Amino acid sequence: MLNKYIIGFIGIGVMGKSMTRNLMKAGYKVNVYNRTKEKATELVAEGATWQNSPKEIAESCNVIITMLGYPKDVEEIYFGDQGLIENSKLGTYLIDMTTSSPLLAKQIAQVAQSNGLYTLDAPVSGGDIGAREAKLSIMVGGDEKAYNAIKPIFEALGTNIQHLGLAGAGQDTKMCNQIAIASNMMGVCEAMVYAKKMGLDPTKVLGSISTGAAGSWSLSNLAPRMIKGDYEPGFYVKHFIKDMGIAIESAKEAHLELPGLTLAKKLYEELSARGGDHYGTQALIEILENK
Repeated sequence: MLNKYIIGFIGIGVMGKSMTRNLMKAGYKVNVYNRTKEKATELVAEGATWQNSPKEIAESCNVIITMLGYPKDVEEIYFGDQGLIENSKLGTYLIDMTTSSPLLAKQIAQVAQSNGLYTLDAPVSGGDIGAREAKLSIMVGGDEKAYNAIKPIFEALGTNIQHLGLAGAGQDTKMCNQIAIASNMMGVCEAMVYAKKMGLDPTKVLGSISTGAAGSWSLSNLAPRMIKGDYEPGFYVKHFIKDMGIAIESAKEAHLELPGLTLAKKLYEELSARGGDHYGTQALIEILENK
């Protein structure tokens, strides 16, 4: 039965706002909380219910989705006297869709289970476009029975939904995603810079190469923004740097070197140092154009 779940959504950012809208469109009652209340104003006007704290979300909902910025934010929201684990009702499903630490996902699952709660780590890929169009890729780790119970909620948010294993598996899969994107973004930027330097029309070049072997989501969706000089964020540079840092640390624990990712992180840190934290990841072209 569709409406047996009252969903709490914490984190009304670029992605969270669209995701909340899609849940409401699917018929779910959604309560929302965000540290900056003004970001939730539109959603409240559209039918979402505002709650004043994570604790109030925990007390009023039986499914809670978090979409936050950093692992430290996740830790703060989930743990402590005012946190979700301490204040959620027995049997509540806690779904963290933040891109966060695999180790933290395992810690949350362990503590939540001892409190009679279900958890899933379910980071996403697809950016602002995927969130808006409910076409996100959702990578899920955690108990399979919990995943099957919650899958209809995921289906309101995305189209490629995979259960990948126990707690932490969703986050590890997202790290694979970010590793692949990082080197690909360098290639896309370099290709567009090369086209300009050779006197080609970048738009025509993009039309020629995007359907061949060079094709990728970044090439099709972000290269057009690069060409226009549109650096509005589908995904913030500062958050991508955070993700790359998590992947590098996780790789070190497995005694694995990631040279492509390490170079990409260095370039994005240059962009950050020039004030690019709040740009979209496509703004990397600014660094490569000036090399």
